[in-house]
Amino acid sequence: MRLLLAEDERSLSRAIVTILKRNDYTVDAAYDGEEALECLESGNYDAAILDIMMPKTDGLTVLKTIRGRGDQIPILLLTARSEIDDKVEGLDLGANDYLSKPFATKELLARIRAMTRTQAQSSLPPLAAGNITLDRSTYELKSPVGSFRLSNREFQTLELLMTNPGHAISSERFLEKLWNGEPDTEKQVVWVYISYLKKKLHALHADVQIVVTSETEYALKRIDAERRAI
Repeated sequence: MRLLLAEDERSLSRAIVTILKRNDYTVDAAYDGEEALECLESGNYDAAILDIMMPKTDGLTVLKTIRGRGDQIPILLLTARSEIDDKVEGLDLGANDYLSKPFATKELLARIRAMTRTQAQSSLPPLAAGNITLDRSTYELKSPVGSFRLSNREFQTLELLMTNPGHAISSERFLEKLWNGEPDTEKQVVWVYISYLKKKLHALHADVQIVVTSETEYALKRIDAERRAI
């Protein structure tokens, strides 16, 4: 999931970016409202976090501008505790939520999950393969015997496989799509998440499995009951 963070205090911005990346988000940082608008116009983001008090163009104006052109991207506003009127105005302008500074990491992550989950519920149907389903609003992987709630990166990895059943997907494609081609990311990280998913599918008695078609290619394929029982 790709996020835009618009925060002019650079030390805080770096801290938030680090937190989000450690939780499997891809993040772009903007440091003023004009830059944020340019990013939102040219980039493909799943959600945005906007500080209200920014130079050049404030966060409320950014919000009003993007809502005015019909963009319904989920928006979380960052506010100071005393900015009650700004919070109310932001919600009236179409913000999905707000978070007062200073905030706890867990609350930031929870609010991002909540607003993106709400957005997903209205637009994305569950994916199905064999006896498993992947709920794209809750990140739940389900089978008749149980369920797991996947991490963001596990979800994105399995979603890519389930939308391309039977087709080999290279590590390079995973890195490009899920890690935004970040230069320091190694191919081995893909295998880590594939390994997590293979264990969860096995625990759910799934009649599909992730197979390695070459050293760095993966595909989701149906398996029969006899093989699954071995």
